[in-house]
Amino acid sequence: MLNPQLNRHGELQHLLTIEGLSRQMLTHILDTASGFVGVSDREVKKVPLLRGKSIFNLFFENSTRTRTTFEIAAKRLSADVLNLNINASSASKGESLLDTIDNLSAMHADMFIVRHAQSGAPHLIAKHVAPHVHVVNAGDGRHAHPTQGLLDMYTIRHYKKDFTNLTVAVVGDILHSRVARSDIHALTTLGVPEVRAIAPRTLMPAGLEQLGVRVFTDMHEGLKGVDVIIMLRLQNERMKGALLPSVQEFFKHYGLTAEKLALAKPDAIVMHPGPMNRGVEIDSSVADGAQSVILPQVTFGIAVRMAVMSILAGNQ
Repeated sequence: MLNPQLNRHGELQHLLTIEGLSRQMLTHILDTASGFVGVSDREVKKVPLLRGKSIFNLFFENSTRTRTTFEIAAKRLSADVLNLNINASSASKGESLLDTIDNLSAMHADMFIVRHAQSGAPHLIAKHVAPHVHVVNAGDGRHAHPTQGLLDMYTIRHYKKDFTNLTVAVVGDILHSRVARSDIHALTTLGVPEVRAIAPRTLMPAGLEQLGVRVFTDMHEGLKGVDVIIMLRLQNERMKGALLPSVQEFFKHYGLTAEKLALAKPDAIVMHPGPMNRGVEIDSSVADGAQSVILPQVTFGIAVRMAVMSILAGNQ
């Protein structure tokens, strides 16, 4: 079966999910991003690769970091960026998703950056648009968040250099996390020999072992000797029913404190896709500590999103 993200030449046409992309493709995106990191340090923070292109940010869910970094990335590539205010758009009056896309396509859109509460919405749009239009999934339901997964991989590679001798732990609300899914697919594709999932049973999806993931419900056991810790927030907006006794109980058992961090390797790095809930999944002393790379993740996110957009537009 053909990968719907690739065109007939095997080139990336859309970025909808990391699942199904080759190690070579992921490495090409990370290598391309390396070339864009320095753009942020220039006096004129622009390159002309997407000059004349129109990029529409369609965020049907709230976002700060993702929407802003996509906008900055597009502007640094010299594209024209349009941020659609969904609450004030015709979608709020009952217009269907594909009718909204058709109307924006009539305004000569070249690329849609889509965040949606429904899993699969970006895939639906990608099937619908004309062949010259590209779609980037900026997070869909509980399914995938590929650019976050890629920027996480860029961050790990930046600090650890090589994926093939690492132990990486993903900790927290894995059941509801699209970031966890994208990270796990990326880590296993890039050759990380041991990926661990640490969560209470009520927040652990079934079938992770089939993906080559080691499952832990005890954080002390799961963190022993790891090189990278990726913390996740509780996705309260996606939870149905009481999955936890209390936030305080969750922090006691699964919150990352300095004491628990000491179980990892001394040079372990701490990551978080944001937004962070201090005192819930991470203690402030760790979030602001020497091993935290949470803010560099955001910075690298601009370069990674520049890389994705330039590759899709055929410039890399």
